[in-house]
Amino acid sequence: MTQTVLITGASSGIGRATAEHFYAQGWNVIATMRVPVAEGALSERDRLFITRLDVQDEASVHAAVQAGLARFGAVDVLVNNAGYGAYGPLEATSMDKIRRQFDVNVLGLLATTKAVLPHFRQRRRGVIVNISSIGGRLAFPLGTLYHGSKFAVEGLSEALQYELAPLGIRVKVVEPGFVRTDFAGRSFDLSTDPALTEYHPVVQALYTAMGTMTEQASPPDVVAQAIYDASVDGTERLRYAAGADADQLLGVRRAVDDAEFFAGIRAQFGLGG
Repeated sequence: MTQTVLITGASSGIGRATAEHFYAQGWNVIATMRVPVAEGALSERDRLFITRLDVQDEASVHAAVQAGLARFGAVDVLVNNAGYGAYGPLEATSMDKIRRQFDVNVLGLLATTKAVLPHFRQRRRGVIVNISSIGGRLAFPLGTLYHGSKFAVEGLSEALQYELAPLGIRVKVVEPGFVRTDFAGRSFDLSTDPALTEYHPVVQALYTAMGTMTEQASPPDVVAQAIYDASVDGTERLRYAAGADADQLLGVRRAVDDAEFFAGIRAQFGLGG
């Protein structure tokens, strides 16, 4: 039988590329997004169903899961892709922005997973693919919120696989490096305060360093392939790096101690101390 994948945040970038990739492999695709009628959105087809899902709106999460089940009868893979990056000095960031970062990247992921789990448990099979980041294994300056949320995704995924494996449900984590998406645009939320002049050098350093790193970014298709591979390989493997820069940076992180790694990051960002 044709298998079915449900993808959150499928309007653009990694989510859209993943929807197209699974569709090209012959899967049914439930492509969910906050605004399904956005300009340039995916086109609905026989095996591609588009529906609204806002991970901050629990009712929409359950409605989307039920609509997908009604359309295709089953879900085999859940891809928790919806997310964004909040950066900036913690002192300059409002509590509303702090809460939203964790609401979307962590609590929304958990809400969507909880909505699909009864179906997976009844069938005693299913795969959950959580999109983390190299930023879930290492951190850059001014990324307290983003990295905090992605470190949380790594930890909750590692714990969750223990409780779900006996039920026939696998958990996977995909860790992209820099990707040619709109992450630096609408998915990047930078908080600054002109009055906090002490932080201005590190803010400028972040812009400069990220500009350099994004020049080496992978196309979203690379991440889509990693997500597909994680979904179908049938192994107990948990983590999958996606992109040449991800392999390189994660390799460095494993190879050196904290002091050496932190010194390298400071040098890369032109920071003293």
